Amino acid sequence: MAAFGIGDDSLDAAPPAADAIADGPTFSFELYPPRNDAAAAALQVSLGPLVAAGPEFISVTYGANGSSRGVSLDVLRHLLRNTDVKPMAHLTCVGSSYAEASRLIREFLDAGVTSFLALRGDPPAGVEEGDVFLGDLRSAGELVQLIHRVQAERVPFVQVPIPGFPGARRLASGEKVTIAVAAFPNGHPRSRSIEQDLDTLLAKEAAGANLAISQLFFEADEFLGFVDRARAAGVTMRILPGIMPVLSAARLHRIVELSGETLPAMLLRDLEAADDPATVGIEHASRLAARLLDGGASGLHLYTFNRHEAPLAVLGAVGLLDPARTPA
Repeated sequence: MAAFGIGDDSLDAAPPAADAIADGPTFSFELYPPRNDAAAAALQVSLGPLVAAGPEFISVTYGANGSSRGVSLDVLRHLLRNTDVKPMAHLTCVGSSYAEASRLIREFLDAGVTSFLALRGDPPAGVEEGDVFLGDLRSAGELVQLIHRVQAERVPFVQVPIPGFPGARRLASGEKVTIAVAAFPNGHPRSRSIEQDLDTLLAKEAAGANLAISQLFFEADEFLGFVDRARAAGVTMRILPGIMPVLSAARLHRIVELSGETLPAMLLRDLEAADDPATVGIEHASRLAARLLDGGASGLHLYTFNRHEAPLAVLGAVGLLDPARTPA
């Protein structure tokens, strides 16, 4: 991130935009933990090219109610031990007690993970919002606070050198964690209004979140307009757009079913009419990514479905891949 100067004119200078990145736009990937040996082998094939591309971070999803905790942690440990890419752990809190959530957070921190995507998560089908199943933590903001609290208890302070005094050290706060949260350009499915969504995002930032990653959308103006409204409402943290190359009509239907987004009729028509729908999906995602970057997005977060070909094709199309680092 760009640094502030301390010169006489620094107080009058306008601060850099919240989405500004000193070295230009970045990109990151999302993976999900493999469900069987065949999926694990396929992930291993794609993980190499994804890592070699040089992402800012790779996030690993977390199954409902902790169902994939062990496998998720295995993938995160692999990234920590065998790559130079920062891993980001997804965490959900629905149904958890404070003690259970604290133990899980500590387990990830003890493994070396210091970046998280904090999500409330959805209750199981048939469970109402007021049901006791929701547990002690009722929001992603409360989970954000708990992550910071657990890390502060683990590493309350460190010793850092004092410039100009060889051998001298002073106490400072311990290592901070990066905590991302979800943002919803077209509104959360259970939200009453865009104002409620913005208030929720502000509350997450006030709780200590320092990054937001968006839910899927299909038109650049949906994200860019949301960012404008968020900035006007007072949100200052970086907001990354989430993009998924949609490679078939069946996958598009499934994505819309899960996310609650409006079905993009033109994209569906093009996918259904194409001899090679994967190419259509990659071209759509590439145009979307280019418009987002032109509109000021500081990076792209790509949902990969644990495959490398389509995400790397999109990044190549918008000029974010370094040919020296990218495998053929």
